[in-house]
Amino acid sequence: MARTNEWVDKMVALLRTGNSTAAIAQIKVAPGAKELRLLQAALASAKLTGRWRDVDVAIADNIDALAAPRLHRSP
Repeated sequence: MARTNEWVDKMVALLRTGNSTAAIAQIKVAPGAKELRLLQAALASAKLTGRWRDVDVAIADNIDALAAPRLHRSP
């Protein structure tokens, strides 16, 4: 049995309460691209994709930002 990601469960619960502003703030500091992809899949399976347009955009933007290779390393 696969374990669910605790962060994703909390984010879905946060969105279901209607607090999309707090959800976007948490998406911006997401642990990684993997969690964002899991959140995107969880929203799709719960048929919540498209309900909050700004949340969908924030997820897509941050997946791109976290998955992109870094241009340089800090010393």
